[in-house]
Amino acid sequence: MSLLQFENVYFDNDGKTILKNICVDIESGDFISVVGPSGSGKSTFFKLCSHLISPTRGNITFKDKNITEYSPTELRKSIVYCFQTPYLFGNTVLDNINFPFSIRNMKPDIKKINELFSIFHMSADFLNEDVKSLSGGEKQRLALIRSLLFKPEILLLDEITSALDVNNTEIVENVIVSLNREGMTVLWITHNPEQSRKHANKLLTIEAGEIKSLDVLV
Repeated sequence: MSLLQFENVYFDNDGKTILKNICVDIESGDFISVVGPSGSGKSTFFKLCSHLISPTRGNITFKDKNITEYSPTELRKSIVYCFQTPYLFGNTVLDNINFPFSIRNMKPDIKKINELFSIFHMSADFLNEDVKSLSGGEKQRLALIRSLLFKPEILLLDEITSALDVNNTEIVENVIVSLNREGMTVLWITHNPEQSRKHANKLLTIEAGEIKSLDVLV
């Protein structure tokens, strides 16, 4: 079933066309690796997926409804974008962990929090750490945990393992694969050729702002 659909989508910025005539159907349960040269428009594609920016032309539909008809806050509960450089706020890890609960007017679920920290091989002692003291890898894993406290329908991952060592990359990959097997739709930008084919069922190649190919992987 088509979950997210792009129909003849263009995006222009400062008189320059960044994405051209993007047509793609993302089906529920897909695991799509998004590849292509730096500057080809991959991150812009993700920003359009999550309605961080609006298309200049064309239509984007999520669950058969135009993406512009959704409240941005509600949409981003269903489509979560994890950036290559994680954005953390507040002073402590706990400030970031509490945020998904606060926007839903819910009390933090300590059991769920501890489970996710355990899955990502991080101690719950981190909760009181100053975010400025965290390593790049710790910041990235914290951003992932924050994104997964309430499981989204679509998870957009933008080179999220680029700051991680081999062991932590494997931990993150295993978590994402498990979530995909449970039904979460995953799109993952990567420059690692091995990683791009390791777990995905489709390989989307973007070059010079256009879709070069969408290959089904065996």
